[in-house]
Amino acid sequence: MTMLEDIFERFADEDFQVADGFDEAVIGVESRSMRLIYSRSKCIEILMRDMPREEAEEYFDFNVCDAYVGEKTPIWCDDDFE
Repeated sequence: MTMLEDIFERFADEDFQVADGFDEAVIGVESRSMRLIYSRSKCIEILMRDMPREEAEEYFDFNVCDAYVGEKTPIWCDDDFE
């Protein structure tokens, strides 16, 4: 079971805003706002399946992270400290 599936099961009555294509990057849920939390580094890894790292980072920063999709907009955890 993936983290996202576990969250959906545990919080079956909640509605979550899901970022398409990044299910593997879910690392948790913020309990007050019930917003999904995604790992930025995992999102970049997913994007790198189709593009180089620099392009993946730029795409993520401008097209994913900066997108506001309402009060349930996901939280992006910056977890890459290299």
